[in-house]
Amino acid sequence: MENFNFGALANALLNTENNGVNFSGKAAKWESEKDAQSLVEAIKNCKVLNYLNLEGNTLGVEAAKAIGKALEKHPEFREALWKDLFTGRMKTEIPPALQAMGNGLIVANAKLTKLDCSDNALGPNGMVGLVGLLKSETCYSLEDLRLNNCGLGIGGGKMLSAALLDCHKESVKKGKPFALKTFIAGRNRLENDGATALSQVFAACKSLEHIEMPQNGIYHVGISALSEALRENPNLQILNLNDNTIGYKGAIALSDAFYSVQRLKEINFGDCLLKSKGAMLIATAIQDEHLELETINLSFNEIGPGGGYAIAEAMYNKDNLIQLNLDGNQFGSDCREQIKEMLAECGKLDALGSLDEDDSDGEEPEEGDEEGEEEEEEDENDDGDEDDETEEVDSDEVEEGELIIHQNNGRELDVDISTTLNINKTGNTSINLDETLPNTIEAYCNTQFPTETMFYALAEIDKITGFRNYLKTLPMDDYLVYLVFTILKCSELSEKSKEALELSEALFNDAFEYAKNNNRVKSLRNFFLIQLNLLKCEDSKFKPGYNVQACRYALENAMNKKLVPADEENIFRIFLDQQK
Repeated sequence: MENFNFGALANALLNTENNGVNFSGKAAKWESEKDAQSLVEAIKNCKVLNYLNLEGNTLGVEAAKAIGKALEKHPEFREALWKDLFTGRMKTEIPPALQAMGNGLIVANAKLTKLDCSDNALGPNGMVGLVGLLKSETCYSLEDLRLNNCGLGIGGGKMLSAALLDCHKESVKKGKPFALKTFIAGRNRLENDGATALSQVFAACKSLEHIEMPQNGIYHVGISALSEALRENPNLQILNLNDNTIGYKGAIALSDAFYSVQRLKEINFGDCLLKSKGAMLIATAIQDEHLELETINLSFNEIGPGGGYAIAEAMYNKDNLIQLNLDGNQFGSDCREQIKEMLAECGKLDALGSLDEDDSDGEEPEEGDEEGEEEEEEDENDDGDEDDETEEVDSDEVEEGELIIHQNNGRELDVDISTTLNINKTGNTSINLDETLPNTIEAYCNTQFPTETMFYALAEIDKITGFRNYLKTLPMDDYLVYLVFTILKCSELSEKSKEALELSEALFNDAFEYAKNNNRVKSLRNFFLIQLNLLKCEDSKFKPGYNVQACRYALENAMNKKLVPADEENIFRIFLDQQK
């Protein structure tokens, strides 16, 4: 008994609030069973051991075995708080130490609800020590899993995923479905493959409420996989993907998934290279619903004025908003003031954090390829032997959500409707045109580049009524597509023809009225910004097909006559002013 530390035992026993033992922050170095004797005795003497907090110490294999044996007597055990527990340990020591303590819980038939092994250099090797515990019946009840800053890597992420999927599968067989609620695994170098593997766990559980995976080197491929899994978790409240590369493609996937997760309270996409287009997609997704949002972090994303206005506008109905972090973007002084005015108008200015890190001039940033993004897969059909002529495309071969218009002169317009007008209900529309069609409004609307002569030769005296009547005969899923392209075709003639200008103005009014009633205003605005060469398209090969100067002229006239909603007009004018 001469080596028994009564002082340490007494201190531990005094610190068993909420029925547990807390040795946190003692900086103890437990090598042998003898070194850990005071801790072991504290565990044995705690009548109801709900938790064991060992954070901030360093644990060896022999000491861990003694702790594991002590845990065998506590079936009531619930929380393993083992953060920062292996400082200075060799990689070979960590797996057997974790196995020893995990086996103690398994023998005790404990029902673990929380496991926190954050800030330990586990790596794939260390995961070996946790797999047995995670697959066991002891973890069927696990709700909170924290492996932050553990250096898991892709291999460790896949091992973790396999163990949790096995846990879920076996728990379902036993009638006790594994229902994980909190998953935190930042700074683990999971990358796309690790994130994709873990997304399978989220999709299987369908119970996640809190997900944090910052700083993992995840690009749009992994983000898209996670987004698919988010759809299966309607109770999600906290999502933190800070310092990964979401980009535009990832934002498409996330914004789509957001419609399935309406209980979000916190979104952290700081430093994710969203840029303006990605920010607009996120803003559009949360604008009309997501009323429980409290914290939004979109800082350091190279977001320009267009994205800034879209975000600010989306805050109007966020009555629970506490913090909005937009610092470090590229709004410029005028846009920053306008954002503040917009937030003040809806009573949300107090939520806005500092914008001191934005000293840009307010020019819309380049929307090129995502920095560091993986190279796109090569086109499997590119054999270097394509015909020069444009052939008719079977609608079954066209990717869902695309409108492809073909014409005999070989020119082709390919518009990704799913990322512009958000129209994707019936799939594809393929229109083949014949230059011998009679000169009717129908032919004019179906001709990709109708001429000035065609417009003047139309028989209808009241062209506004004529075009409106024709467009109303179209299926609802085609209406907005035809309407916006008809606007562009008429706008191209607006500087030469007063009749064409008035028609374009009337159709601008119809388009925004329809978009407003169908929650597509932001998508419509983005579409026009791209077509008028005010916002760069993701497709680097895209070039506006219509006279940009004339189309901008028609838009200006529509705005001067208040035919465009005021909020959208403000955004259009910001982009237009940059061109002057």
